[in-house]
Amino acid sequence: MNLTRFLLLLLLANPAIADIQSDLLGHIAPREQITDPAPDRFSVCFQHSCARVEHVSLTTDQWFKVASFFSPEAMTAEEERQQMAEAIAWLEVAVGSQIDALDDRGGNLEGFTASGNQLDCVDESINSTTYITMMQNAGFLRFHRAEKRATRGGLFFGGVWPHSTAVVSEIDTGRKWAVDSWFFDNGEKPTVVQLRKWRTGWSPEGAKH
Repeated sequence: MNLTRFLLLLLLANPAIADIQSDLLGHIAPREQITDPAPDRFSVCFQHSCARVEHVSLTTDQWFKVASFFSPEAMTAEEERQQMAEAIAWLEVAVGSQIDALDDRGGNLEGFTASGNQLDCVDESINSTTYITMMQNAGFLRFHRAEKRATRGGLFFGGVWPHSTAVVSEIDTGRKWAVDSWFFDNGEKPTVVQLRKWRTGWSPEGAKH
């Protein structure tokens, strides 16, 4: 069996393996991804491992709504992380209505019985990173900056499936935080936890898998 077929079979068995597929097979086509996202034109991933990419936009009123989550300005980094989580949850609904993903279920297993398009952890982490980048570019973030996505687990390490998350770092301390929107259904706030804790295999109470 060649490597490509082997990896694709693994993806069907567990969509969370998609990070390895993406890295080795170049699954996410650069020409499809908008590298300078802005409210009037940005890309979103769905249908597992960014199998589908759509270019979408927000209206002026919708972007004002995102801005409202950061008003008044946060006085602490912790408060800003909560604002960020609330804004991402709202964006999931606004964007989900454009890509038929309002019924996106947390985790992977429940998605097989859901209607509409579904997102795995790769889709979620890429989209959340896009949203955070737009917030950063708009000047909404005073205490944080967007970072590259992080992945934990691995195909050959103790049977732990890979799982990905968006990441932000505190500007003053450099401390990194996982912003993970995969555990719960569309429109629910992502969990925000220190990245070093997330890497241990941590999941929130009531999380879906």
